[in-house]
This record gives sequence, structure tokens and C-alpha cells, in this order.
Amino acid sequence: MKQDRVGFVGLGNMGGRMTRRLVQAGIDVCGYDTDAGRAPAAGAQAAGSLRQAVEYADVVLLSLPDSRVVEAVVEGPDGILAACRPGQVVVDLSTSAASSTQRLAGLFRARGAQFVDAGISGGAAAAEKGALTLMVGGDASTIQALGWAFAPISSKVVHMGASGAGHATKVLNNFLNAVSLAATAEVMVAGKKAGLDLHGLLDVLNSSSGVNFATLNRFPHIVDGNYLEGGLTSKLMTKDVVLYVDLARELGVASLNASGPLSSFGLATALGYGEQISNRVVDAIGDVSGGVRLKTE
Repeated sequence: MKQDRVGFVGLGNMGGRMTRRLVQAGIDVCGYDTDAGRAPAAGAQAAGSLRQAVEYADVVLLSLPDSRVVEAVVEGPDGILAACRPGQVVVDLSTSAASSTQRLAGLFRARGAQFVDAGISGGAAAAEKGALTLMVGGDASTIQALGWAFAPISSKVVHMGASGAGHATKVLNNFLNAVSLAATAEVMVAGKKAGLDLHGLLDVLNSSSGVNFATLNRFPHIVDGNYLEGGLTSKLMTKDVVLYVDLARELGVASLNASGPLSSFGLATALGYGEQISNRVVDAIGDVSGGVRLKTE
């Protein structure tokens, strides 16, 4: 495996930040994106085609919106599968369906290559600092050999099991994230309408059984008008909840708690917040609750 050379496909909100971290660590990156300007903006060499990015190195990283896009990039007539060679490793850092990941892994194995799924958590802020958590599925020895590529972008790497295990873990994590964010947004709007001091409310929640990631890390900023822009959008959050529902169905698990976040982030999208950070769900709930904003002048 050639170290210090990476082909990176998808240089958007997360991919661009991860590419920048790799370049800063002294790794040569050949980046490909439908927006040709993103590669140089991230400090990478711009690939003229997907094939060029794949042929550049033995390790190719993907950061794409969903399984549908991953499948198109991998299986298209000029896609990664057609360009890959024996011994090559392709790492999918996207939030993808485990069943799709397992199928693609089989196609790569047939060509003598490896397909590793590496779900990421931590958002744009962690990507900027190289402090992402990676939940990884695939061959253990291959994952160990990828340490040099993972080190600049992550502070924690957990091997979850065979192919698909990393993406399954990511979907489960994102579902809990969606539930806690949507529920906390509703509670904060109710607290505002009840005339409570919102910092005081958060202090109580964070010292009580209602504590969660949103109360600890999101709403102390949101109540002061800082929505922490740049993270997962409401449309993407909805997509992740749907992935969870699909996974639960495949596993035969009753999905009793998905309706809340599906309704909340669906509302946000319907009211025009779909392409904004999912934290704006609190404004969508506020809109239908009498025009409430947590921070008022």
C-alpha cells in the first residue's frame, strides 16, 4: 500500500476539510469533485477525471451524500470499479446503507481490491481539527494498514466488524443524534414560551436525566444566536433517519421513535430550512409555535 498518496472523491463540506487535514500532514492528495474548484481550495491536486483520482494512489477515500451517489460513482461506466486494480483499497467515509456497502465490497473483492466502510462522527468542527471518530467495517489487517491515512483526520478509530458494520454503527448513532436534536429543539421552544431563562434551563437539563449531546454542545450556542453553521443539513438528517428505518426493517426491529425526527426535519425542509444546518429545526418548530425565536433582541 503506497503511503502518503491518496485519491479523494467528494470534496464538499466534510470531504474538503478532511482533504485539507491530509495535505497539512504531508500527504499528496489528488482530489476529484464535480466542482473543479474544490480540489485546489482544499490544497489538493485536481484530478481531471474520476479515473485519474483512482489511478493516482492505492488508497481512495470517498465522501459522498448517500448510497445512491456512492453506487453511481463506483459502478458507473467510468467509475471506480472499472478503474481499480488488485490490491487497491477504497474507503467509503459517507453515510451509506450497510446492505449497499456489503454488496459493493463483494464486487471489489472479485477484482482483488478492498472496500472499507468508515462512518464518521463529530461534524465540521471535528473535521477541521482532525478529531473525527471513525467507526469502521472490513478486513482487520487492511484497516490497521490504513492508520497513516486515518491519523490526520481522526482522534478515535473503532473497528466494528465485517463489511457494513461501520456504516450500520453510523446510522444508529445518527438516529440518536436526530432524536435528541429534534426533541431538545421542541423543549427549548416550550421553555422560551414558558418564560424560562434558557441558560438556566440548559444548566438544569445538563445536570439532570434529560442531558444529551444537543443540550451539552449545541443549544448553549444556539440560545445566543450561534447556530454552528456548516454541519449536517435538515435534508441530510432526514435521509439518515430514513436509513435507520430501513436498517431496522431489515433487522426485524420495531422502529417506534422515528416519527418524531422525521416530522421535525421534514417540517424544517418544508419551511425552507432544508439546505441549512439541522440545528435550524428549532426555528422551524418556533415558526409553527407562534413565531418563536430563542434569541430575541
